[in-house]
Amino acid sequence: MNPVIRMRMSECDAHYGGTLVDGARILSFFGDLATELLIRHDGDEGLFRAYDKIDFLSPVYSGDYIEVTGKIISTGKTSRKMEFSAYKVISKDYTVAESAAKVLDPPELVCTAEGTCVILKQNQRKTKT
Repeated sequence: MNPVIRMRMSECDAHYGGTLVDGARILSFFGDLATELLIRHDGDEGLFRAYDKIDFLSPVYSGDYIEVTGKIISTGKTSRKMEFSAYKVISKDYTVAESAAKVLDPPELVCTAEGTCVILKQNQRKTKT
């Protein structure tokens, strides 16, 4: 099972003109998802060590719904390599009305990333088989 986080970007998430959301907000969701993956895999939150790659592919605005997915792609003794994707699944549509929105089918890929998390050996209480 790959966990999913879905969030609506609010006016508070807008960081730039035109209600553009800062890319760091998406990375925050990746961090939350990494924590869940580590808890499910090892029984502990671990720590995010580094991003190896981040690609921002499309803008995100307040009012958009973002769905974030991720998975562990390799494991070492204490490291967990992960990959993440963020999709815009609903977009605000100002062309119709101020409160209108449209479901995107297919969803629009807005960001991808790869990163490494670490979990101390003594904190690995659960291992996925």
